[in-house]
Amino acid sequence: MHRAYSRNLQRFKTLEALTPESLADDLIWIDLDHPTLEEERALEQWLGIELPTREEMKDIEPSSRLYVEDGATYMTAALIWKVDTELPELTNVGFVLFKDRLITIRYAEPKPFRVFSAHAEREKTVLTGGAVTLVTLLEGIVDRSADILERSAAQIDEIGRAVFQPRQPGAPRRAARDLEAALTQIALRQNVTTKTRESLVSLGRMASFLMIAPEIVADRESREHLKMVSRDISSLTDHASYLLSNISFLLDASLGLVNIEQNQIIKIFSVAAVIFLPPTLVASSYGMNFEHMPELRWVFGYPMAIGMMIVSAIIPYLWFRRKGWL
Repeated sequence: MHRAYSRNLQRFKTLEALTPESLADDLIWIDLDHPTLEEERALEQWLGIELPTREEMKDIEPSSRLYVEDGATYMTAALIWKVDTELPELTNVGFVLFKDRLITIRYAEPKPFRVFSAHAEREKTVLTGGAVTLVTLLEGIVDRSADILERSAAQIDEIGRAVFQPRQPGAPRRAARDLEAALTQIALRQNVTTKTRESLVSLGRMASFLMIAPEIVADRESREHLKMVSRDISSLTDHASYLLSNISFLLDASLGLVNIEQNQIIKIFSVAAVIFLPPTLVASSYGMNFEHMPELRWVFGYPMAIGMMIVSAIIPYLWFRRKGWL
C-alpha cells in the first residue's frame, strides 16, 4: 500500500496500486511501500526517469547512494527501525527529488514516516513542494534519532547506577546473575546506539549532498532549514559517540566487577585449602601404620590428635582474619 500527498487536496491519499489513473500532476510526494517491479516501471514511465531498485539501494559505496542523473537527485540513507524490540535494524530508504516532486522508496516502516504522515493530517500541514517535504521529513527523522539517543542515555545512566551501587554493610554480596543482566543490557544499548550513529552518519552525507540539489538551491527557506537539520545531525552524531564511550566504560567496569567476584570465590577456596592443610598433616602423621609410635597406646593420644587438628585449623583462620583476607 502506497501513499501520496496531493497539493490540491492538501492531504494524503492511499494508492492501492500504481496505475496511470492513480497518478496525478498535483502529487508532490509519492511514498512507495514495498513496491513491486511492475509498479516501479509504471512510475518510471510516468515520471520519465529511472528509480533505484532494492539491490541498488544496498550498495555501500557513497557514489552509488548519492548521485544526480537526468535532472533528478538520487539519495539513499540507512534508517533505524524496530527500536522498540531487542534487535533493531537498519533499512535502506531511497529518496528521489525530481522537478520539485519527492519519491520515497522503502521496504520497511520506520516510525518517522508514520508520525510525519499522521502529523500532517492532524495539523493540516501544507506541503508546497518536494523540497519542502523532504527537508521536513528529514527533520522528523532526526528528531526520532534524538529521542532514541535520549532514551538510551537514560537507560545507560540507570545501568550505571545499578552496576556501581555501593553494597550496604551486612548486605549480601552482589549476585553474578545481576552482573550478567547488566552486561546484557549494556550490549543492547550498545547495539541501538551504534545503529543510530550509523543512521546519523548516513543522513549527514545525504544532507550535505542535498545542498547542491537545484530545488534546494532555488529555495532559500528550504536551504536555511536544511542547514539547521545538518547542524542537528552533526551534534547528535557527536552525542552518540559520547554515549558509545560511556557504554564502553560501563562494559569494562562490569567485566572488572565480574573478575573481582570470581577472585573472591577463588580466594575463599584458597584460604579453605590453607586452613585444612595443617589438620591434614596431623591426621596423616597419626594415620601412618607403624608399630612403634609414641602415642599409639596412650589413653589421651586420640583426643590430643583431634585437638592438634582443631588448633592447627584455628590458627591460620585467625591469622587470615587479622590480615583482613576474609
